[in-house]
Amino acid sequence: MNILLSVSITLLAGLIMSRLAKLLKLPAVTAYIVAGILIGPFCLGAVGIPGVGFASLADVKVFELITETATGFIAFSIGNEFRLSALKKTGKQATIIGILQAFTATLLVDAALIGLHFMMPDKLPLPVAITLGAIASATAPAATLMVVNQYKAKGPLTDLLLPIVALDDAVGLIIFAVSFGIAKSMMSGGSLDFISVAVNPLLEVVFSLALGAVMGILFHFTERFFHSRSKRMSISIAFVLLTVSVTTLDFHIGAAHVEFSTLLTCMMLGTVFCNVCDVSEEIMDRTERWTAPLYVLFFALSGAELDFGAFADIAIVGIGIVYIIFRSLGKYFGTFSSAKMVGCESTVTKYLGITLLPQAGVALGMSLTALELGADGILVRNIVLFSVLIYELVGPMLTKIALLKAGEIKPEGKKSSRGATDMSGGRRHRAK
Repeated sequence: MNILLSVSITLLAGLIMSRLAKLLKLPAVTAYIVAGILIGPFCLGAVGIPGVGFASLADVKVFELITETATGFIAFSIGNEFRLSALKKTGKQATIIGILQAFTATLLVDAALIGLHFMMPDKLPLPVAITLGAIASATAPAATLMVVNQYKAKGPLTDLLLPIVALDDAVGLIIFAVSFGIAKSMMSGGSLDFISVAVNPLLEVVFSLALGAVMGILFHFTERFFHSRSKRMSISIAFVLLTVSVTTLDFHIGAAHVEFSTLLTCMMLGTVFCNVCDVSEEIMDRTERWTAPLYVLFFALSGAELDFGAFADIAIVGIGIVYIIFRSLGKYFGTFSSAKMVGCESTVTKYLGITLLPQAGVALGMSLTALELGADGILVRNIVLFSVLIYELVGPMLTKIALLKAGEIKPEGKKSSRGATDMSGGRRHRAK
């Protein structure tokens, strides 16, 4: 009963906060995160009333199943952006920009933090600097997708944005695996382990994409036996859940350890399905409607999970600020220069980098892996928690502003069962 009560309160808190955010013209995703913070262990949860808020971070962890499931559906939706018809126009540009902006962010953060290491070696060990540089490459697909969907953004910037965000995760996983392998070898004082640095990350990407492709083909084969809209929606939900569950498996091939990425696997599931199924757009549209409350829970739980204890150490705050500044510079100028190089429109070149600033789930997952570094891993985790807090509160709002400046969010009316309203929420007429 307590679990159901917590889920309902989390969902209601996110929805109520979204009404307040609308008055301030903020994206709904920001409202959900703030709602999670308010019911988290550092606000209402600290009061100690059973069921009202989360008393501890451990209580939030109980709902990891929800966040993992939501991640699968988010990746599945992003896979829908990899239609071959669209990629013929933007595929080359998205690939070049996606790779270069990720590497630029990593290099700039590495340079800044390694320089900071020589200034304060006791506070910032070199393995921490290298690991944080790799984590800087990751972008949060969930926050970006939510802003795009909420405001129905359309245009050349949006067409490039979603494939880049998806590609960013694959590039980020490889960069992190290599950098983290180097960091661990520095900790142990030994030589670099070729298997963990090069083979494992490559196998993770290859096997994740292969599994997603197989599941996409099976999905298409299965949906042909169902014709009603409700059953097709149900089968799509079943396949995303099945794919998420399979990605929890891992195995060894000789000395290599093979794991699966939920994001990459579910993204490939969506990519293959949308390219082989004639009715994929209808099915994906209905699936996205079903996932609306799931996304509210996902972002609210993300807010509740943010550890404000990271603010207690001024050194962590200082390092976190340097990390945020140089990652933001790397994302923006890496995107700006690569977009200009591939001949993108001026509005895309100017504003695309801003939309790639949000950072959350993938970075948090990398920081959990970094805990293998012991005390240094805890430092990495706390700095990432601090930066995610800032990025998740500010990032969606900056994404909205960039899309507005690029002219891809139109102030059109929105219809509901109560009538039509404009983008500011003002009533225009009662629906007949």
